[in-house]
Amino acid sequence: MPWNGVKSHDGRPIPSIAFGTWKLGNGVGVVNQVVQGAEVGIRHLDTAQAYRNEVEVGQAVQRILRENGLKRDDLFITTKWSALKGLGISESIEQSLENLGVSYVDLYLIHHPRLPVPDAASAWKEMEKVYRKGYARSIGVSNFGVEELNQVVDSAGIRPVILLHPYVYEQQLPILQYARDHDIIIEAYSVLMPLTRYTDGPLDAVLANICENHQREGAEITKDQILLAWTKHKLDDFGGVVVTTSSQRERLEGYMRAGQLCLSKEEIASIDQAGLAGKEQFAPKKQRRLKRGVW
Repeated sequence: MPWNGVKSHDGRPIPSIAFGTWKLGNGVGVVNQVVQGAEVGIRHLDTAQAYRNEVEVGQAVQRILRENGLKRDDLFITTKWSALKGLGISESIEQSLENLGVSYVDLYLIHHPRLPVPDAASAWKEMEKVYRKGYARSIGVSNFGVEELNQVVDSAGIRPVILLHPYVYEQQLPILQYARDHDIIIEAYSVLMPLTRYTDGPLDAVLANICENHQREGAEITKDQILLAWTKHKLDDFGGVVVTTSSQRERLEGYMRAGQLCLSKEEIASIDQAGLAGKEQFAPKKQRRLKRGVW
């Protein structure tokens, strides 16, 4: 497979490209999109209480298992405790398992550091209970910063995994370094934001130039593939995972091929420089919290 899996601290494999369901809403369209993602080879499915589509993801899982000859262990399912309707961690995981139609999830996350009451350390103890009951094979955090991660790291008996937003790469270096020091796996989300939201920036010309150079050499690549390949390159040192999505099968197939795309050092450097040039215009004034963690 072009997207090689990464291993958590306990040796469990995590598929390194995931189909994300954030902003997809609910309904039969979500089911079809998740199934389509599996059909092109994506085995990691990402949802959350707050996305309100766990039921649809569960329906998709049953179709995937029925129609594609896969077993439950062939899929990696992530969901998150979002404190929806005021439910605590223990009640929420049971509801999520029912919604998803499975007996366990592969990864269960605290969705945001504002959720734990009275504090993150206490919530983490509840997460460890979920782990010990076998409801989640790994547990982690989402949107935690370095300071908040320290609260969990100091009290945890199981270790977490975090997300990286690639467009603010320079701002995220502290959390990358923290992750390296604590054996934390990085997951990257909103990788394609420079193409979907932050357009007309310094990256536009750089990505277009890289596409043109590859076309002259006889290879057809797209800007989204370049961004995915750039992110994969950055995460290789950490054992990273990319979360992305699309309703178009052709795009998903392109995302899978991006795992085989090797960018030159010069191309990586040009993307880095364009990112720095656009950080004042597009990066948040305040360092964004990173999403996701697994211990």
